[in-house]
Amino acid sequence: MPVVFNEPLSFLQRISEYMEHTHLIHKACSLSDSIERMQVVAAFAVSAVASQWERTGKPFNPLLGETYELTREDEAYRLISEQVSHHPPVSAFHAQSLKQEFEFHGSIYPKLKFWGKSVEAEPKGTMTLELLKHKEVYTWTNPMCCVHNIILGKLWIEQYGAVEIVNHSTRDKCVLNFKPCGMFGKELHKVEGHIQDKSKKKHKVIYGKWTECMYSVDPKVYEAYKKSEKKAGTDSKKPKQEHGCESEEADEMPEAQETVPVIPGSALLWRITPRPANSAQMYNFTSFAMTLNELEPDMERLLAPTDCRLRPDVRAMENGDIDLSSTEKERLEDKQRASRRERSEAEEEWSTRWFQLGANPHTGAEDWLYTGGYFDRNYTDCPNIY
Repeated sequence: MPVVFNEPLSFLQRISEYMEHTHLIHKACSLSDSIERMQVVAAFAVSAVASQWERTGKPFNPLLGETYELTREDEAYRLISEQVSHHPPVSAFHAQSLKQEFEFHGSIYPKLKFWGKSVEAEPKGTMTLELLKHKEVYTWTNPMCCVHNIILGKLWIEQYGAVEIVNHSTRDKCVLNFKPCGMFGKELHKVEGHIQDKSKKKHKVIYGKWTECMYSVDPKVYEAYKKSEKKAGTDSKKPKQEHGCESEEADEMPEAQETVPVIPGSALLWRITPRPANSAQMYNFTSFAMTLNELEPDMERLLAPTDCRLRPDVRAMENGDIDLSSTEKERLEDKQRASRRERSEAEEEWSTRWFQLGANPHTGAEDWLYTGGYFDRNYTDCPNIY
């Protein structure tokens, strides 16, 4: 695929954008009530996909063995990710608090479906958040993502599907419904759900938009509000919701109401950080995304030689040299294919460096688990991929 369809980041760097709203994890760690912690964790799960809004550029596919590290002293965490498989493509990441408050990790292997005018990505893989002080573990899977008008027209994104967040320690559960836009776009970007305990008693209703903000409210207050809304005639019969990816009709982006009506008595859980004024000229990047490929003085001598920041095709695109980026991308892909042929002829298996395949200890599902040691800075046996 031509690099003009890309944005100057690797998919490993895109994954690190899950950490943009780490302050929500810190807040969850500070709360004493498990239901209150769950609603903040739910807000974090929604915020983790918020940066995809209007990000229609495709991140560069990571090369096998490619890595990315991110240390944020201000937010007290560090993250390491690695491309652990090429066929199928699997990316693994592990973030840990510098104050031993939390660990957040997962592995992602997006499954793509093409529907003619649109492409749908099913983000297979489990997200796991451990709040160490509370000895709690939360798991969930991200919603489906659809990019419309990949052939003709204005590109736009919607996310939809059920997301179930489970607290494996208390058995509390949060069920979120990322709504498809429907025929007239009334539900575009909306997220609604509830938090229930192990006896299935509802404690909170969660609502908002993944592009804007999330609120929580008491279930009785929510039901009373919906009844009064219906009585006033403002909540007319909803059209049948359809997944736009499967539609054969024109995929014009619906007009979205960009504010969330706030139900009286609601508590704000999260609000998206406004994007910088020049975001539209910078691939619709957030301020956080704009920092991810920075190569600060003296950083190169500390980084693993496989780090994304050292990828010549991504760096050339960031510098505005599209021809060089395209040439380098082709060279790197040829180099990767040649290495795969050499391993095949020698009957050698690829060995991952920082993660190993195992079972998620909380769900039992197959997962790539961090083996440790990356930040010891011993990179002598890292592969030469660039």
